[in-house]
Amino acid sequence: MKFQPPLAPATLIQRYKRFLADITLGDGSQRTIHCANTGAMTGCAEPGDTVWFSTSDNPKRKYPNSWELTETKQGHRICVNTARANTLAVEAIQNGVISELQGYDQLLTEVKYGNENSRIDILLKSQNKPTCYIEVKSVTLLDEQGQGYFPDAVTTRGQKHLRELTEMAQSGSRAVLLFTVLHSGIEKVSPALHIDAKYSQLLKDAQEQGVEVLCYKAQLSSNEIKLVKSLKFSQ
Repeated sequence: MKFQPPLAPATLIQRYKRFLADITLGDGSQRTIHCANTGAMTGCAEPGDTVWFSTSDNPKRKYPNSWELTETKQGHRICVNTARANTLAVEAIQNGVISELQGYDQLLTEVKYGNENSRIDILLKSQNKPTCYIEVKSVTLLDEQGQGYFPDAVTTRGQKHLRELTEMAQSGSRAVLLFTVLHSGIEKVSPALHIDAKYSQLLKDAQEQGVEVLCYKAQLSSNEIKLVKSLKFSQ
């Protein structure tokens, strides 16, 4: 996914009201930008970090700038716009980067499914393969050892998605949980038992019922983001 034009840098003053952040531009002026990430953003939004933002040409937007990346004082880059994860996953499948998800004839997005009124992020279909249901999640929580965790806060929505994926696997379909690792410092991924024990248990149960877990890490710059390599997942 390329940014056209490339992202512009600023310095973070504060994030507040979940959807807003104040920044300082290079000329010293201040601006309020939109933050699409509703999560805790632990370690991703420290005052003084560098913010990389995009600009929309939609004249109806109250805040035309969107927070895309954070560059931390440790030099890590993080994609904080969680809305980008699905686009990155689709591009990686179509470009053959995710080898485990090749060989399908049709790719659909946001398709209704399950018994809990969900929408699957990506649906792959083929005449000679079981239908493949793919739920995409962003991983941005890092510890000091390079270990990434999901989630960064209790997620009842994520718990629901795991139940839905488990039902698909039990019915004979293929079910995949795809972690898009959007933090340059993360080298492996685990469920965050210390944050959401219920999610961790549901994920363990889902794997036992046939749900597959894939982790792919992104390469991040102010010009482009793309998934480039597989990472290890461990319970």
